[in-house]
Amino acid sequence: MAKSAPLRDKAHLSFTRRLLGLLSLGFLALIGAAVAVAWLQGQNEENADWVQHTLSVEAQIADFARGIERIETARRGVLLTGQPEFAEIMTEAFKATRTSLDRLDGLTRDNPIQRPRTAQLVQLLADYRQTEHEALTASLEQRRAIVRDFKTDRGVILIQQVRRVAQQMLQEERDLLAERDEMQGRTLAFFYGVLAITGLMIILVAAVTLLVMLRYTRELDVSRAELRRLNDDLETLVDERTVELQRANQEIQRFAYIVSHDLRSPLVNVMGFTAELDAARKTVGAFVDKLAEEQPDLVDKDVKLAVDEDLPEAIGFIRTSTQKMDRLINAILRLSREGRRTIAPEPIDATALTQTIVDSLQHKVTEKGAEIEIDTLPAITTDRFSLEQMLSNLIENALKYLQPGRPGHIRVTGRVDRDRTVYEVTDNGRGIDPRDHDRVFDLFRRSGMQDQPGEGIGLAHVRALAYRLGGLVDVRSELDRGSTFRLSLPTVLKAGDVDA
Repeated sequence: MAKSAPLRDKAHLSFTRRLLGLLSLGFLALIGAAVAVAWLQGQNEENADWVQHTLSVEAQIADFARGIERIETARRGVLLTGQPEFAEIMTEAFKATRTSLDRLDGLTRDNPIQRPRTAQLVQLLADYRQTEHEALTASLEQRRAIVRDFKTDRGVILIQQVRRVAQQMLQEERDLLAERDEMQGRTLAFFYGVLAITGLMIILVAAVTLLVMLRYTRELDVSRAELRRLNDDLETLVDERTVELQRANQEIQRFAYIVSHDLRSPLVNVMGFTAELDAARKTVGAFVDKLAEEQPDLVDKDVKLAVDEDLPEAIGFIRTSTQKMDRLINAILRLSREGRRTIAPEPIDATALTQTIVDSLQHKVTEKGAEIEIDTLPAITTDRFSLEQMLSNLIENALKYLQPGRPGHIRVTGRVDRDRTVYEVTDNGRGIDPRDHDRVFDLFRRSGMQDQPGEGIGLAHVRALAYRLGGLVDVRSELDRGSTFRLSLPTVLKAGDVDA
């Protein structure tokens, strides 16, 4: 017994030294990870500043281009009408464009490639100033001559050169942006590599430490209590990681909402300026029509064609595109809000819920000449709003893609499969190519002939809701043989099972 105490002390000292060494190694690994995070943050901030600078240059180039177009439009008004209002507009637009060019010059002084182009724009603008003076001082006959030879007019040639230089500058900025994106990718790859090595070191240190502790605790009477404590710590760690994952998912939803929301501001500007452009087009069109009635020899056919046909067509295309973009942004916002909505499980009579959905769609059912059959569906405990959204989307989708010339028949069935409830919506419509079975659930992706309105959102929404409720959705279908969409959900959804 007298010799056992020194042996125990020596073993304890050896264990302590090994443990301290391992903890020091793990601490160094954590310091390395912290340094990598700090370095990445600095790189991200620097890259963000450069990206912001590039976007500012692009915006300034676009502003300059708009000013040039406004000057050219006013000059054409002077040449066509000789009215002093256009001269005033041209003078004001020239001042604003010159100011915009000065700002662009200040932004591109750090870029040796862009500086000569900026200087070229300055010279071109000065040359164009001369054509502006010529237009203002020209007689009626001189203005008519310029209009007749408009394609070879010096002002038009200068404008084309300005557009070409501006496009080159825009391409340079886009190339810079691509390079910075690539650099950001390399930075992230290096960062992830450091984190992976750090994680392996921490795992290795943790594993060796655990072995040492287990070897030491086998000689102690408190080994069971120690193991129990380790198990408790592990459960706590799992809970913490689960909370972290939920927070990460919430952050992604918030990011999608912010991005979609911020996209609306420039879109509203585009839509507003499109309306102003259309109003201006109508004013110019009315003037040209009046001029064509009173003095038809002054109206060039190309000008009238541009005012009567080309401009309305272009404005129509812009409006169609902005409206589509507005619908897409609204869809992203709707999906984002749905992802952040609080899930409230409750017992649901699925048969009554489905009947309510069908009743609300009765006008479409009658219009399509279709029939919807609802079996007795098993009850379920889940979020009512989410279930209603999923079934409504699946039934509406079946109605939308019925086969023309064939009496439409849609059937909603359900069954219980152990601890899950399965609902199926079957139709005899046009069907889906097996190659597109997964694709139809992707956001903004559609399959087959695009002869029905929609943006490819409904099925993506169904899948997102199903995932959030711990469920799955899939499809079985063949072309011209109808489709069956299967929705599988937990029969009893608990608040802790919700994927936040």
